[in-house]
Amino acid sequence: MKVLLIKDVKTLGKAGEIKDVKDGYGQNFLIGKGLAKLATPEVVENWKAEQEEMARNLKDELTRLEAEKITLEAATVRIEKPTAPVGIQGSVGNADISKAIEEQLNIELDKKHINLKKALKSTGIHEVDAKLGHGIHAALKVEVVGV
Repeated sequence: MKVLLIKDVKTLGKAGEIKDVKDGYGQNFLIGKGLAKLATPEVVENWKAEQEEMARNLKDELTRLEAEKITLEAATVRIEKPTAPVGIQGSVGNADISKAIEEQLNIELDKKHINLKKALKSTGIHEVDAKLGHGIHAALKVEVVGV
């Protein structure tokens, strides 16, 4: 019986490979657990088409992320906080920066993807690292202004 592996199987092969296996193993274990499909010509064609679509989507997403990186690195995000005798009242954290990016640049960036070693507690321009995904990082400038 020929099967198309959908997921990696440790002792058999990688996803996308067509393997010849015994009927019971293929039907009861591989197909039964959703690790493989019966390798008919239609299934193989559909799988190839899905892989091409996934590759195109990944390429489009990488292009979009690179454009966002350029936009983020070119812009300076401005955050206003009330002043205190020394610095500002409170601090500027990941959530504040994420909200400011969405408001000012129309780019949705989760607060978990903004790397701050510690919260910003002084006015001025600070450099912050933002993870966009797929290993793409942007160096973002955040200007904290006292009001």
